[in-house]
Amino acid sequence: MREKILTIIEKNSRLTIKDIASILGENEAKVAAEIEAMENEHIICGYHTLINWDKTNDERVDALIEVKVTPQRGLGFDSIAQRIYQYDEVDAVYLMSGSFDFTVLISGKTMKEVASFVSSKLSPMESVLSTATHFVLKKYKDHGTVIEQPRVDERMKVSP
Repeated sequence: MREKILTIIEKNSRLTIKDIASILGENEAKVAAEIEAMENEHIICGYHTLINWDKTNDERVDALIEVKVTPQRGLGFDSIAQRIYQYDEVDAVYLMSGSFDFTVLISGKTMKEVASFVSSKLSPMESVLSTATHFVLKKYKDHGTVIEQPRVDERMKVSP
């Protein structure tokens, strides 16, 4: 039942316990207890809303930063990741395979603000060897959701 609950709420966390129980054909109390247990076990880590910030007046820049580091003896990558994710600007930190060690996702009001974070906070860390910053120009799909539906051309086709 856990995997079914997780699959349902991953797509729509606004569903009520009653809705989830109905979809699963289960008792509401049983579903509520299972969700609470998964929250306590940190399987469910939070509930988020996906917002298309481009449709608001809020100026915002998202960036993906590739980070190469030297792992710390006895601590590996975990302590470095913890230092990075403590910053308010940081939305996510992922340990990666490939040519760099971490992907750091951050948000700022301007490109200059993002650049300042990289140059004054991230790059000076003693374990950081190099960074490469990539700015998000437009989001098409995020967390499995299409952000903006393609426009349908409703003009009448004229043929010669």
